[in-house]
Amino acid sequence: MTSIIIRYTIAGIFCLIMLGVWDGKPLAQDIGFVHYTCSNQVYQALDKQKLDAFTRDEGIRIAVSTMSSDAAVFQLMSGRSDLASTTWHLSPPQIEKGLRQIPICKDPLAVIARKDCGVHSLREKQVQDIFSGSITNWKAVGGKDLEITVIVPSEKTAANRNFRRHFMKRKDIKYDIMTWDSTMAVKTLKYFPCGGISFIGQGAVAKDRNIRLIKIDDRLPGDPDYPYYQIFYYVIRGKPPLSEVKKFVDYTFSEAGRKLILENGMIPRPRR
Repeated sequence: MTSIIIRYTIAGIFCLIMLGVWDGKPLAQDIGFVHYTCSNQVYQALDKQKLDAFTRDEGIRIAVSTMSSDAAVFQLMSGRSDLASTTWHLSPPQIEKGLRQIPICKDPLAVIARKDCGVHSLREKQVQDIFSGSITNWKAVGGKDLEITVIVPSEKTAANRNFRRHFMKRKDIKYDIMTWDSTMAVKTLKYFPCGGISFIGQGAVAKDRNIRLIKIDDRLPGDPDYPYYQIFYYVIRGKPPLSEVKKFVDYTFSEAGRKLILENGMIPRPRR
């Protein structure tokens, strides 16, 4: 019996290392495990950098599955996770079912392009014209004589909904390439030959030197008067949450968590 337990323990540790949940460094104390369904944008902008430090400091392992905001919340509602994150507010029916959202930070919603487009700044109307198909060449907005390739994440993603609400005023988007999720849109933009344009929360690309953040009406994402933002939320079931979940949420609002949020150009929200 002892040998069987040892074998399962070793196998479990190996799986955690392979999944990236644990890097093999000593834990403070092994006191819990959390299954976290995480928005793709929240993961890239915040939690990807936070998870290792949290596990080492608190001894709590976090098993992360990244997906769209809607899918992350659905998994929580279905009892398949202990915690979710989203960049879209909960609906009244979700709140009635006992879900509770906790605002984490404001993330500037950025229009992004490859640096070879030759454009640093656009007007809001020009953004609308590009994403609606009225403008199809960078030359028309002061750039190179280069065809514009519009790359967007799925209409089911919160990034798409936030962009249509803030930039397009809910007008239809005419796209050349649609990807399954928001982070895949960024990868497609980076490796597409040239001329691509897309959008995502600035925190997800804050340290990516291959991506150009486009000024909108002479304001960069993160400037004090930049008007296009989305809110990151944690979502929990019931009140109070599991103690391990509470520790993870509390860590985000700690000095270390706030520092990481600020480093990635986002604005921390006060704890409610």
